[in-house]
Amino acid sequence: MKQPKSRMGLRIAAYLFTIIIITYVGVFMNTPYIVYQPGSASEVAPMVKVENADDSEQGTFMMTTVSASYANVALLVASYFNKYAEVVTKESRLGDKTEEEYAATQVYYMDSSQSLAVQAAYTAAGIPYEDVVDYMYVISLTDPANQDKLQPGDRIESVDGTAVTDPDSLSKLLAASQIGDKATVTLLRAGKELKEQLTLIEVKDSADAAGRPGFGITIGALQKVEPQREGVDVSFASTNVGGPSAGLMFSMEIYNQLVPGDLTKGYRVAGTGTINAAGEVGAIGGVKHKIVAAEREEAEIFFVPIKNYAEAKARADQIGTSMKLVPVSSMNEALKYMEELPAKK
Repeated sequence: MKQPKSRMGLRIAAYLFTIIIITYVGVFMNTPYIVYQPGSASEVAPMVKVENADDSEQGTFMMTTVSASYANVALLVASYFNKYAEVVTKESRLGDKTEEEYAATQVYYMDSSQSLAVQAAYTAAGIPYEDVVDYMYVISLTDPANQDKLQPGDRIESVDGTAVTDPDSLSKLLAASQIGDKATVTLLRAGKELKEQLTLIEVKDSADAAGRPGFGITIGALQKVEPQREGVDVSFASTNVGGPSAGLMFSMEIYNQLVPGDLTKGYRVAGTGTINAAGEVGAIGGVKHKIVAAEREEAEIFFVPIKNYAEAKARADQIGTSMKLVPVSSMNEALKYMEELPAKK
């Protein structure tokens, strides 16, 4: 006996509704978790351009990353079966930042690490340089007054037609105005220039400090490194990666292009670690994931900050890699290791 068409239609509609609900819950519904996994181990050479570079590199220096994904239900289920996945709460990663503010902070860290890597490489190569502020970058919004006109990641170009490149010049310019006044700010957002009318609010450098006019934002000042020798300028391609942990590997690649000879000696060399202008290597997060990423790309050597060595060694032993882990506390230690390494046959 055939079912009435109306009942068939209801059953089909119920099936479709169920599929829609399952799809939404599994794919689109947010959860309060982030899943960390091994990311990539990418060659640094295509990301760095050194004027008049020595291009005799036979091996490669690689930066390593951690994949961090805001988890849906499907990803949480999949991570249960992935021995390399690590699930953490969003709150533990973001703190009091929004997702947009956190992303802008990571971009700022990456840009800063590139500037510091250039300084460290110039110092190691004996090239004098000058460090100057290049531009200002909106990291976060601390007051709601201008939240509909500013976004984390905006680059501040000028205020009322006057170019501003550093926080001091901005403060001096705004000091001539009154709280409540309007200011026309030229911004660069995603490569496009726009103008916004912002309201000046009272800001304080500390709880007991006097109030002064400001925009209610946290600003990062990005540095530009200018060599005091012609023909050795350094520039970077976009990496689409955030954070400061590629500093050491950037500095190694820059140095290799600055000086004659091939520092890689034909090896596939991965690594991680922050860098400062003095060439000191700092600890990073997620090293256990970066070890796996480097192993997948057949790295033979892995430079690891000395404070991360125990965690890196534990993961290296777990996956049974033959990759040589080299703990370092400075760029000079990494350079010395490569310089003393026999060339790969």
